[in-house]
Amino acid sequence: MYTVLIADDEQNIREGLKYIVDWNALGFCICGETSNGEDTLHFILKENPDLVLLDIRMPRLYGTDIIRMAREEGYSGRFIILSGYSDFAYAQTAIRYGAELYLTKPIDEDELSAAAQKIASDLTRERNNLENFSLLKDKARHVILREIVTGSWPASHQNLLLPDRMAEMNLSADIYQVVICEDYDTPPADSGSRFAGLLRVTNKDSLTFECFEEKTCEVILLKGSFALHKFRDFLERCEQDSSSHTLSRSSFFISYGHPVVSPEEIQLSYREALTLQKRRFFCQQGQHILGVRDLPELTDSLRPESRILEEYSGKLTNYLLSFNCSMVAETLFALEELLCCTDDIAAVKLFLTDLYLNIKEKVSLTYHTSAIPFPANAEAISHIGQCRHLYEIIRYISEMMEMIIDATGNPSRSTVLDDIQYYIDHNFRQNIRLENIAPLFGYNSAYLGKIFNKHFGESFNSYVDRKRIEHSKALLQEKSLKVYEIAEAVGYKNVDYFHKKFKKYVGISPAEYRKKPCEYTESGQTEL
Repeated sequence: MYTVLIADDEQNIREGLKYIVDWNALGFCICGETSNGEDTLHFILKENPDLVLLDIRMPRLYGTDIIRMAREEGYSGRFIILSGYSDFAYAQTAIRYGAELYLTKPIDEDELSAAAQKIASDLTRERNNLENFSLLKDKARHVILREIVTGSWPASHQNLLLPDRMAEMNLSADIYQVVICEDYDTPPADSGSRFAGLLRVTNKDSLTFECFEEKTCEVILLKGSFALHKFRDFLERCEQDSSSHTLSRSSFFISYGHPVVSPEEIQLSYREALTLQKRRFFCQQGQHILGVRDLPELTDSLRPESRILEEYSGKLTNYLLSFNCSMVAETLFALEELLCCTDDIAAVKLFLTDLYLNIKEKVSLTYHTSAIPFPANAEAISHIGQCRHLYEIIRYISEMMEMIIDATGNPSRSTVLDDIQYYIDHNFRQNIRLENIAPLFGYNSAYLGKIFNKHFGESFNSYVDRKRIEHSKALLQEKSLKVYEIAEAVGYKNVDYFHKKFKKYVGISPAEYRKKPCEYTESGQTEL
């Protein structure tokens, strides 16, 4: 059944047009009526009727203007112009704008019926052609998929997002989410197959997700609640088993946007995933996934660049000259957090290059007689320029700081473990890892892990977990925060993982501890 809009400023004409022909028999139903040009244009653009019976002389907007403006907005339906004999020139203009034909008033019912019947036949033929058109073939379908995901469809293709069209292309779902995957060392032969393996699904007939290539990346459109549930399971497996999951030693990188519920919003999820994919440079070592919670609040953190450069080069030089390893590490950590609030990777690399050269110059002026084995400036500039991640540059500068301290006569290393303990005690809320901290204090992670365990009687991760749980107990007693807020406040992004760790160290759940915190010991036994 096709739809028809009746637009005329005279009510008796509108009423007559409703009954002058048997619209149902011709395959039409009347979807509305309007009495002025502005309402008519609004109705056309909103409801997209198949046929419009349009009076040429409408208040507010003439019929010719309505047709022209509707066509400019992508409307492709049919117009039949209703005019008086004196309006012939307007009718000719309307036909140039795409009106099917014009009928003079008073309207002849046979003439109107024949015109409507011809238009119904044309619409049916076009619909049949569309159903067999190449848009439904695989190649064209992928083009449409790309347009829907990236939001690049032309205005005339807006109807592709209608439910029936989405269903025809097997893209209909109650919820969607966009994921971008990139193998930045060795592009896999079949990223879609690999992603299906990560989610532990078969994706037969693309029921779970769709994928297409975009430059060096694979763009994945998850479809439906089942697909999003499997993806959440995958993310939880990665977070809870970060040392051995599939991505731990891989160059495979994943970013994802928010779940959305309508086809029109898919592009929003894509843009978020794309923004995060471009921020791979700011990931920590071993971090292979960025999600919507990692979207930063970007600032012009390097403006004015000269002031920031002077501030940090001055701080680091002073700490170097006083052999203060812990403050060098803390300052580099603060600088790294600051630089993560920008998205200009080239500016970050240039800033850090200038920072290193500035510190080198200041130290050289102080120890001009010392044989400090600085690398050549060209070598340092090249190394920083080739780094793929911010942490690699920070580690390189940290190694240079350690080399300077060694060369200028650092008196003792006996307090380094105390400095590390101080650092953990004040930064356990952050995503701190042994492999990230070790270079800041001049150690490789394997060696530092051994001496840390020997000195403190427990592993680095265990110490961090214990500090987090101790702090969470205090927050639970205050009762001002929800459990998931406390989990985030002490450094756990996944509340279920926090529950497991809390029960491991305390013996009861956070909720049980909050109810009667003073009645339990660390083993979960009731105190007498």
